[in-house]
Amino acid sequence: MITSRDVARLAGVSQPTVSRALRDDPKVSEATKQRVREAATALGYAPNAIGRALSVGRSTRVGLVVTDLENQFYAHVIAPMHQELERLGHELVLITESSEAAPVAEHVLAHGLCGVVLATTTVDSVLPTRLRDRGVPFVYFNRTALAVPADSVTVDPERGVRDLLADVVGQGHRRIGAIFGPRNTSTGEQREQVVRAVLDEYGIALAHRDVRHGPFDFRAGHEGAHALLDGDDPPTAVLCANDVVALGALNAAAELGVAVPGDVSVAGFDDLPTSSWALVRLSTVAYDLDAMSREAARLLVRRVDDPHAEPVRAVYPTRYIARATVAAPRA
Repeated sequence: MITSRDVARLAGVSQPTVSRALRDDPKVSEATKQRVREAATALGYAPNAIGRALSVGRSTRVGLVVTDLENQFYAHVIAPMHQELERLGHELVLITESSEAAPVAEHVLAHGLCGVVLATTTVDSVLPTRLRDRGVPFVYFNRTALAVPADSVTVDPERGVRDLLADVVGQGHRRIGAIFGPRNTSTGEQREQVVRAVLDEYGIALAHRDVRHGPFDFRAGHEGAHALLDGDDPPTAVLCANDVVALGALNAAAELGVAVPGDVSVAGFDDLPTSSWALVRLSTVAYDLDAMSREAARLLVRRVDDPHAEPVRAVYPTRYIARATVAAPRA
């Protein structure tokens, strides 16, 4: 097996210099780094993550905590986050959060992770408290929990929602329904508040019978749309908590023989790649998910390097993308 000693011999440097060069240590000259990299490539040497963690006195492994690996939203988060962490000399590890916060916190400690990105935290979760008490750095991603201040990367939905509702109301919709996200998440709560506030400016109130809440998943959209549309007097537009929920709503409409946008308009939030497909063409609120994912990686590495730095709140703007699922209601 090729070791760092072999690389050191070929490059003509010491073994500690090999370790520092491969970590991109600024104290090592660029010429030496290049020589070490060429030697490592020639020998097919890849530094062992555990050995590297021992040599530098800390782990370089970062956890991404999620609850639903089947949700396509996270598939579009993982790649850019992994790429940015790799660029910064860290590795990404996926952790599936259960209903119990303690096992997740212990998992983080047991596997020697240097920090975690919390992507599915609820407002009442005790996981941030457990991580803080154990001295584990973390960053909120697309969620926050007020009990424990920390670095966060979130979205401001207002601009995008305002433009979406300007389109929906401008097209003539007055009976509007909604499938909102879970009430115990900052994301779901904020999006609902903005939707209600903007509709109130138009003098439109959401009727209780036209509102559903559920997880940010396909099933919530599917079941919610069935309940809203399978009746004698359905709403003419349905606003969905995110694109995955909207896909569920579109499928329910197709099953019920309800034309979109002829009989009902449907809108989402997130602008996942699927939403722009020719078969879908979902009108939705967009933001830069790739940039958000990379920023979360950078903030966590910064927190690991400087545990006492002031928390950073990175907030990304939104915009409305009008496609084919919003149109004027039939007379």
